[in-house]
Amino acid sequence: MITKDDLIGYFSKGEKDPGDVKIGTEHEKFVYAKNNLSLIPYDGDQSILKVFEKFIALGWVPIKEQNNIIALKKNQASITLEPGGQFELSGAPLDNVHETCIEINNHLEITKSIEDEENIGFLGIGFLPDGKFESVPRIPKKRYSEIMTPYMKKLGGLGLEMMYRTCTVQANFDFTSEEDMRRKVKIGTAIQPIVTGLFANSPFKEGALNGFQSYRSYVWTETDKNRTGLLPSMLSPNFSYEEYVDYALNVPTYFIVKDQSYIDCTDYTFKEILEGKFSKIDPEDLSINDWETHVSTIFTEVRLKNYIEMRGADAGGYKSLCALPAFWTGLIYCNDCIDELMELINQWSYEEINQFRIDITKIGLDAQIGNQSGWDISKKILNISRNGLSIRSRKNSFGDDETIHLDYLFQIVNERKTKATRSIEAYLSDGKLDVNKLYSFESF
Repeated sequence: MITKDDLIGYFSKGEKDPGDVKIGTEHEKFVYAKNNLSLIPYDGDQSILKVFEKFIALGWVPIKEQNNIIALKKNQASITLEPGGQFELSGAPLDNVHETCIEINNHLEITKSIEDEENIGFLGIGFLPDGKFESVPRIPKKRYSEIMTPYMKKLGGLGLEMMYRTCTVQANFDFTSEEDMRRKVKIGTAIQPIVTGLFANSPFKEGALNGFQSYRSYVWTETDKNRTGLLPSMLSPNFSYEEYVDYALNVPTYFIVKDQSYIDCTDYTFKEILEGKFSKIDPEDLSINDWETHVSTIFTEVRLKNYIEMRGADAGGYKSLCALPAFWTGLIYCNDCIDELMELINQWSYEEINQFRIDITKIGLDAQIGNQSGWDISKKILNISRNGLSIRSRKNSFGDDETIHLDYLFQIVNERKTKATRSIEAYLSDGKLDVNKLYSFESF
C-alpha cells in the first residue's frame, strides 16, 4: 500500500542537479477542414486518424486504447488529443529555448505538409472562434467520454467549454530542491495573471465578440473550483511538497484505471479512497501511478508534478509559442531574477492577485494591482526576464541569445496591443467576425 511518504516522494524525486534543468513546451491547436472551416472528426477520409498516419510514417509510435489510437510517442515527445480533437504536441525536455523553438518549427513543418495533402488547417487560438458547441467532434477516449464529460455536466459551469473549445500553450520547468520549487511556484502563481494578459488570444465565440481578452482563461474560472485557479498555499513562504500532497489528497478523484477499465471515483477524494471508503477499490491495490494520474487531473494555473507547469496562456502562433518558454526561463532559471521578482510580488496579497487575474481575463493588461497597471508590471517583468536570458547566454547558430524570443512580447507591451486586440481590429467589422479571414491569416 502506498503511504504519504510515497506521495511526497513522487515530488521530491523530481529534483534535478542545477546543471541539468530542462525546458519543456506543450501547445494545442484546432484542426479544421479548409473547405468549410469545421473541425475534422476523429475518423474518416479527412480526420485526425489521417493526420496520425502521416506522423506514424515518420517514426512516431501509436498509443492505443482498445483499438483506437489516442496518442503518439517519439523519443521524449508525445502527441495527444484533447476532448474536441485539439491536437497537442508535448515536447521533449530540452536545454534551451532555441531548441524548443526548433522542435516546434519541425513539428509545424510536418503539419504544413499534411495541410497541403489533406486540405486541412491548424489554428492556434485560445478559444474556438466560430461554430456551435454541438458541432465539435468527440474523441473516443474513455476518460473524456465516461468520466470527465458527465462530471462537468453534473458540476454545471463552463467545464464542457474548457474541454471541447479551448487551446493553450504551457511551459514546464525543473526544480533543484524543495526551496527552489517553493520560490518558482510562488513566482509562477503571482505573475500568472500577467502571462494571461500578455498571451490573451480568445476574444471571439460563435462568430462574435465574447466580451473578454482571454475567454479561455475566464472559462477556467467557471470550471471546477476544487482543482483550478490560483492555489493560495503556493504563495506561502512555507509551501512544501507535503502541503501540496495534503491539498491533492482532498481533491475529488476523477478515476482509477484497472485492467483498462475506468472506475468512476468522482464522489471520493484520493484520501478517502486510500482510507478504504470506496468499496470498489482496495487501497492495497493503489500504486504511485494512480497518484500520478490523479495529480495530472489537477488544473491549477501552476501545477506541481515532478516538474512545474506554467499553464496561464492562450494558444497562439509560432512566435508566441517560443515566447512563453523564453519568458519563464529568463525569470526562474536565474536566482538573482527570482530575488528581484520576490521584492515585487511580496507586496501583493492572494486576494489582490486573484482579483487581478479575474480582471485581466476581461480587460487585459489595463487591469491594475497595487496601483500599477498590468502594462507597467509587464514591462518590468519582461526586462527582468531579458536580463535572466542574457545571463544564461545560450546562443543559436547565428550567435543570437535567447532574448530574441522575447521580441514578440516587447512589441505587445510597447504598443499596448495584445493579440486579442489586434485580432478584433483585423477581423471584426460591424460586430461580425470575418471567419474566413481569421482562419486564413492565423493558421500555422
